[in-house]
Amino acid sequence: MTTSIPHAQQILLLFKKRGVKHIVISPGSRNAPLTIGFTSDDFFTCYSIVDERCAAHFALGIAQQLQELVACLCTSGSALLNYYPAVAEAYYSEIQLIILSADRPPHKIDIGDGQTIQQKNVYGKHIIYDTQLEIINDPSNQEHLVTNERKINRALNNCLSKYGPVHINVPFEEPLYNTIKDYNLDVKVMDVLKQERTVIPDEFYEQWSSASRKLVILSTLNPPVFTKEDLDKLTADPSVLVMSEVSSNVVHDKLVWGIDTLIAPIEFDDGEIAALQPDLVITIGGMIVSKKVKQYLRRFETRIHYHIGRRRAYDTFFKLAAHIKIAPSEWIHKLPENTISSDYQQQWLGKFRTYLSKRPDYLAQIPWSDLKVFELLFNALPDDITLQLGNSSTIRYAQLFPMNASHTVFSNRGTSGIDGSTSTAIGAATAVKNRTFLITGDLSFFYDSNALWNNYIPRDMKIIVINNSGGGIFRILPGEKNEDYFNTYFETVHQLTARQLCDMHGLDYHSVDNELAFAKAYKSLSSCNNRPQLLEIFTPRTVNDEILLKYFQYLK
Repeated sequence: MTTSIPHAQQILLLFKKRGVKHIVISPGSRNAPLTIGFTSDDFFTCYSIVDERCAAHFALGIAQQLQELVACLCTSGSALLNYYPAVAEAYYSEIQLIILSADRPPHKIDIGDGQTIQQKNVYGKHIIYDTQLEIINDPSNQEHLVTNERKINRALNNCLSKYGPVHINVPFEEPLYNTIKDYNLDVKVMDVLKQERTVIPDEFYEQWSSASRKLVILSTLNPPVFTKEDLDKLTADPSVLVMSEVSSNVVHDKLVWGIDTLIAPIEFDDGEIAALQPDLVITIGGMIVSKKVKQYLRRFETRIHYHIGRRRAYDTFFKLAAHIKIAPSEWIHKLPENTISSDYQQQWLGKFRTYLSKRPDYLAQIPWSDLKVFELLFNALPDDITLQLGNSSTIRYAQLFPMNASHTVFSNRGTSGIDGSTSTAIGAATAVKNRTFLITGDLSFFYDSNALWNNYIPRDMKIIVINNSGGGIFRILPGEKNEDYFNTYFETVHQLTARQLCDMHGLDYHSVDNELAFAKAYKSLSSCNNRPQLLEIFTPRTVNDEILLKYFQYLK
């Protein structure tokens, strides 16, 4: 059984031929032809998630892990507007997401019917490709069949080659539920355009060879990107200092893995921090988490910046010389042997290690707080897990601790929003074999609480919520903290707990609010794998910022 509507069949057949298997469907009526087609064909793996905002992030999580095209399907009207946060995240995180939105026929838009909005091009500049299909009720209409086939192929090819979201708007005229025994048409696949490739410019080699202070920043990367041999070669050059972020999934003994730990103690000492200024900056990966390194490199007017990678480049420091579109490992293999004498790497690795040697004394004396909790968590997390991190405070605290080489770390760093972190993590967890741990903040968790409203949470998934009763990130930022308006309109103080949500959605709930009880609560969380587990860790709202800021002062 499949839908009798020809242009719906075209989508189904082209998806099958291009290997688009995972379809996240939000229930509705106008999308019935495609829902019938997808769910009636064993080729497709379908998921039903009611909340479209959660559904799109769930699909994004699957695509994030599988590195293949994943589709979302919704009805008409406001449904596809709820996809927008995930669409923007997919756009900036370069994730291959297909949006299928059902629609009324064009002549029935803006005539006063419910759930009719202007759906074509609704995602504006946050979409790689947007198209609207022609309505076909007669399968012999070759002109419209060819037009639609071309449009669907272009959408899939853009999604494949440009690494981002595409939108296919699909108008349907009633009746919507008519079916036939099997497909009654065929489709042709258009070849994907060859990916644009950049030759490394000659001036790059000249600049690389003459620079005695080269800074390489590794941010969000989908592993694996580098081999140990790649990193050995890169760090063998004494003029190269490599900084890595937790979401880079890169571990090596010659990396500065805690960027803020190195920069924060000296950021207001103009004489000392000026010595860090590089002659040449190379970025590899997605958005950089560390605000301190971005501010520093803008403040000291980075001289030359190149971005390495096949996808998109950002002029983060306002000095982007070129985007070199080759694989990062291939770039390393093409690097010339550097003969310049330099102590750049040794000097700053030495300073970083000195700071690290002071950490244990400070961490041992601090009271129960966010920083103490992250220390305990990163010491307790098991090997061989997928670690999903929420945004704001969560990812920033995680940057202060060394990464376990057996972990793979992910975070929605495209738009860096708090919405969708839990939904993305659950979607990702359905697509990987090893256990998934999500660490997230309280506001992010409550904001995306409908993420738990589905039947796909793996039984061995662990969710850890750091509940400091508000938006703790705002206490770290400069500004007056003691006014009533700050508590209400910035920090958003609350007394909510996740217990009732766990009861409603069938998760086992654990909580802890002190260091002595942490080990027992964490053991309960980690030992039970027959039902999803949630550990809520309560920390004091008003001391976390002071302890974090004093950490950097202590290192200095």
